[in-house]
Amino acid sequence: MGANTSQVSDLSENQSLRTLIGTVSISDNDPFWNQLISFTFISPTSSGNSKLLEEAVIPLAKILIENNPRTGNFGALVRIFLGRTKELKISTECQDQLFIWQAHNTLFMIRCLLKVFIREMTEEELHLQFSYRERCVFVSHSLTHSLTHSLTHSLTHSLTHSHRDITYSILFEAVTTMLVLLSYQLFHKEILRDGLIYQYLMKGRCLSLTSQLVKTLLYNIIRQEKCPPPATHIFEQQSDRRGLLYGLASGVASGLWSVFALGGAGSKPGLEQEQNPLPLSNQSLLLLLVLANLTDGPNNCPNPYRQAVTCFKNTQDMSSVPTEQHHMFQINFNSLYTALCEQQRSDQATLILYTLLHQNTNMRTYMLSRTDMENLVMPILKVLYHVEDRNSHHVYMALIILLILTEEDTFNRSIHEVVLKNITWYSERSLTEISLGSLLILVVIRTIQFNMTRTRDKYLHTNCLAALANMSAQFRCLHQYAAQRIISLFALLSKKHNKILEQATQSLRGLRRADYAQDLNVIEEVIRMMLEIINSCLSNSLHHNPNLVYALLYKRELFEQFRTHPSFQDIMQNLDTVIGFFSQRLEAAGTDLSVERVQEVIMKGAQALPKDRLKKFPELKFRYVEEDQPEDFFIPYVWSLVFNSGVGLNWSPTGIELFSMDSG
Repeated sequence: MGANTSQVSDLSENQSLRTLIGTVSISDNDPFWNQLISFTFISPTSSGNSKLLEEAVIPLAKILIENNPRTGNFGALVRIFLGRTKELKISTECQDQLFIWQAHNTLFMIRCLLKVFIREMTEEELHLQFSYRERCVFVSHSLTHSLTHSLTHSLTHSLTHSHRDITYSILFEAVTTMLVLLSYQLFHKEILRDGLIYQYLMKGRCLSLTSQLVKTLLYNIIRQEKCPPPATHIFEQQSDRRGLLYGLASGVASGLWSVFALGGAGSKPGLEQEQNPLPLSNQSLLLLLVLANLTDGPNNCPNPYRQAVTCFKNTQDMSSVPTEQHHMFQINFNSLYTALCEQQRSDQATLILYTLLHQNTNMRTYMLSRTDMENLVMPILKVLYHVEDRNSHHVYMALIILLILTEEDTFNRSIHEVVLKNITWYSERSLTEISLGSLLILVVIRTIQFNMTRTRDKYLHTNCLAALANMSAQFRCLHQYAAQRIISLFALLSKKHNKILEQATQSLRGLRRADYAQDLNVIEEVIRMMLEIINSCLSNSLHHNPNLVYALLYKRELFEQFRTHPSFQDIMQNLDTVIGFFSQRLEAAGTDLSVERVQEVIMKGAQALPKDRLKKFPELKFRYVEEDQPEDFFIPYVWSLVFNSGVGLNWSPTGIELFSMDSG
């Protein structure tokens, strides 16, 4: 950073940077600025040294903080950028690569300095850094507002979708700088509900650009554009390669490519371009999540970015737009659906899928109408299957997505009609052919069993069971292994129940007995729910599920102890009826029956069992409802994703107050 700098270690000695942070005020028209922003820089190449630039910038930024009240040089740097943004659109159309790269370099420097400023000072003090002028203080927030508006306008208007090879890096930098401007939240334990940057985004000139910004970020996510190769930045139109312009331009291009391609100023260890080939898509997704999860303003003023996320429509939807819907726009749902399906490996992709399913009824209706739901469900099941490798928040959001989907009977029916072949990632057993519905049941039950033996999170297994309960009336042709896993889960619960009961009986201390009583209540609630799920399947689709009846008969002794239990007597009536009915038919069929003969007896018996012999219970239906003040969960979660996954962003854990370093 700074003319002709090529190594991080050179920054402190770079003359241009020393001038910028020094004690002399530099006029906006000084040729110095062109020299400053025409720099080459080689980023650290090893992941272990990726934060070296951040560490090198900190002492320089602290000197600028000390001198800026007298020089106003930071404000001048911001004005240089603002002056160039006015010509970005025409420069893009003319493919003026040198101009765009210099604008990028200016913004890159501003972002690096802002990141240190935000850590070192309050928001009010930050705004003063923007407004200092030579030997006086001009108290105004307009320059900060102008920068925020300029970044938003550049993303939505100035930098068009054409010529992305030359605008990709400055688009990325604009998104990243907006994340940095909003990063005050990281250093506060309480949820921030106001502030000047907040007000600029919510009420200022940025407000009219809300829908355009959300749409632009969504299209960045949809496009999944890779970083353009460095060759596209060489200024081939300059025929005289010996000239100063060519040398300067090519140096800027190749140097800044290195900064960008290797993860930028402060990328975290391991987060190099090979592991994150879609930096603009990733960063846009993070910014969209941050904006959509900002709290509502004072006086019940709604978050406009959340409004835009919740009401956008399909480009194919020709219906009229209700006048009361603010910030509405249209986007191609097919492209968005495809992108969401392809990106479900990361927390942030799962979180935006949850946000759209839960909050945007247009998008939810579209997703549920798709005939290729396996493309969406399978990645979610993979997240749950590899539960031991995922953080608890990611697993929780994946389960909530399944719960929301299973609220719809059309989904619960259709997933049993989708037949999958050779599920190679399911390693416990060879699954050469299985329905999507049976696979979902297998993975959810596996998640419950993992939770019971490891994390013991009550909410996690409650959501798992709620999804199974929603599906239970529509169980169709359950795979033999899925039926076995349902009964094996009940066996595990029964064993756990008996162990707690034994411990409670043996305990002599009153306080400990109270603890066991609470544990016993919890496990009995889970057992009750499992019995209701089995009962719902038998009552509504017995003839479709001979494998479940087979597994039930094979392990009938598991249910004996609950027949007279006061908590389960009512729900056990139907299971007793089914077990007794099929046991009699099997006895009548003879002894030493083969598996095939048993299955034949069960299938014929399922057709013969009168439905009126089974007692009707209320339909099992659970709906997901966000808890009060959801921001207490989502804002720390979103910023933990920015902290851990932001490309080219490195924050020291010291001073982070919003979440603990081991959270999630």
